[in-house]
Amino acid sequence: MITNTTRTRLAVATASALLFAGAPAAYATLTDADTRPTAATAPAALTAPTARGAAYVETRLLFGTERPDGGPAVTDGQFMDFVDRQVTPAFPEGLTVQDGRGQWRDRNGVIERERSYELILLYPVGRAKAADPGIERIRDAYEKEFGQESVARLDEPTRADF
Repeated sequence: MITNTTRTRLAVATASALLFAGAPAAYATLTDADTRPTAATAPAALTAPTARGAAYVETRLLFGTERPDGGPAVTDGQFMDFVDRQVTPAFPEGLTVQDGRGQWRDRNGVIERERSYELILLYPVGRAKAADPGIERIRDAYEKEFGQESVARLDEPTRADF
């Protein structure tokens, strides 16, 4: 029998692998302006408008809600309490939580479909190395507290202007 949790986790794992493979190309877009083509060195059709904002990293964490052991699904209240205790203290500057639905293949090969949450964190590129252990603690804490096999992580360079 294929369960929803497996399907969600397969989709998350596939998306993670694709983003991981594309990360080097994405980071290349954040190079200094003097290494990018200019109007003098590139055709007008290939020049992009001036980028706004500073270099940031966008980290998205994908949290499933179905428990592999068959226990009750994680509720909205439980998830927001987790965010208040584990995420906000590490990232008080701000975050975004979005509801989702997804699927993935669990360790037994069963495709699981489930309700999920996407947590989005933005932080300056210069803080990426310092932010990493805190993000990993968040992932580990959720897996332990709610009996999850994994929490997907996607990191992508971006520009942000506040």
